[in-house]
Amino acid sequence: MAATAPSIPRAKTAPRSRPRARPNPRDRPAARRRPAPRTALLGSVLWIVGLAAMLAGVVALNVAVLQLNLDADRLARERADLRDRNASLQAELSRAAANMRLEALAKTQLGLVLAEPEQRTDVVLDP
Repeated sequence: MAATAPSIPRAKTAPRSRPRARPNPRDRPAARRRPAPRTALLGSVLWIVGLAAMLAGVVALNVAVLQLNLDADRLARERADLRDRNASLQAELSRAAANMRLEALAKTQLGLVLAEPEQRTDVVLDP
């Protein structure tokens, strides 16, 4: 067995503190920087300009739709007028065809002929 060496009493001292290592600036997270007031103002101005542009686009679109609706109403009125005109022309055509048909029947079946303007006389009645 081995003999142990007598222990020498040591004085109690405070534990040594290690010097703290400096943190590497690349290792620590970057601090969030507040945007400069000028940048914030520029961002606000850009938002306002963007919203104004979109609002102008909506107004322009509404004006275009309104113009198309006015054109559609005008065309609908014009179509109705043309249909009325066609109906009156159709009625006039049928009246003229009836007169020609009667004149043709009078010539062929009854042997009647239309009088010349010199052969006609007008009768004037007193009121």
